[in-house]
Amino acid sequence: MANGEWHGNHLDPNSQDSLASALASVADAAQETVMELLRQAWPLCPEHDLGMHPKEDAEERLSWWCAGARSRRGPAHIHAAVGALDASGTSIRTRS
Repeated sequence: MANGEWHGNHLDPNSQDSLASALASVADAAQETVMELLRQAWPLCPEHDLGMHPKEDAEERLSWWCAGARSRRGPAHIHAAVGALDASGTSIRTRS
């Protein structure tokens, strides 16, 4: 936080096992800190207004994942890669 304090989880000691694990640990800690400051879920899926969570895929890429249902495309979806959101949680790649 601006005053040097922090909130959230400690980094997982096993996060050094892979780059994706390290990034997931940092993303979780950052998410906890931002949510404490905002006192609400963050980041929110712009389509469903649900809080998203970091999720790793088979290629060890980390993305912000939403549990909201999409018609004909399955029960959940990836919104953006971790690191590809602006301050409001909007995907940088889709911003106009």
